[in-house]
Amino acid sequence: MFKSIKAEEKFIGTLIHIFLIAGALTMLAPFLWMILTSFKNKFEALDSTIIFPAKFVYENYIIAWTKAPFFKYFLNTVFVALACTIMQLFSSSLAAYAFSHMNFYGKEWLFNILLATMMVPQQVLLVPNYFILKQLGWLNTFYALIIPWSAGFFGIFLLRQFFMTLPKDLWDAARIDGCSRLKFFFKILLPLSAAPLTTIAIFTFVGNWNSFLWPLFVTNDQTYYTLQVGLSNFNQSEGTEWHLLMAASTFCVLPLLIMFFMAQKQFIQGIAHTGSKE
Repeated sequence: MFKSIKAEEKFIGTLIHIFLIAGALTMLAPFLWMILTSFKNKFEALDSTIIFPAKFVYENYIIAWTKAPFFKYFLNTVFVALACTIMQLFSSSLAAYAFSHMNFYGKEWLFNILLATMMVPQQVLLVPNYFILKQLGWLNTFYALIIPWSAGFFGIFLLRQFFMTLPKDLWDAARIDGCSRLKFFFKILLPLSAAPLTTIAIFTFVGNWNSFLWPLFVTNDQTYYTLQVGLSNFNQSEGTEWHLLMAASTFCVLPLLIMFFMAQKQFIQGIAHTGSKE
């Protein structure tokens, strides 16, 4: 009987692994096709029956890089993504600290209202936000790309859940030692929050790196174009040059892959630690 149960569990486990491997290969297939096409010549890229290039053409990356001001796009994107990430980490951590460790009138109501905003699609707010920025004179500026994304409730929610898992004795002990609320926040809470802060940083940075619709909406000057808008323009101008387009797409996504592999441990810890409460 026990052997049959173990055999059944082994069979189910094998079946699950097969489905997971198949799903992983399905997700990887477009990336592999993009990378392989980036090394093909023009004629091989147009032939869908050719999977592997006969000769790896590394010059595609140089040609794609020089055909458009990608260096400027990279600088703009890094600047916007870093600014949004830093500002969102600061605002989210302070707000989460208030919601988790302070008592004030209407705290639960305010938190629930902010929680409800996560269900509002961002596309609904495009036009109102556009007119607000137009009145402020911020169109075609970095203010339009950074300020609207300097705070977000997802980070507040994630950090609040993590802060609530920490024992209250920490604050009691710190208060006995004469620690103020701000000193407790900066000296004790933040050092303990490396995992969720890393998770929020990754989500925010990746979201701003991949942002296309909002930068397209508020900028029409190439000086302020981010990477995705620049890549879209490159696609329009080099639409039939698939090998160059895939090369450009590859070096646009490569920094994100490197960043994720470097921070995946903290990312997984941040997701796991914020899902429970002691």
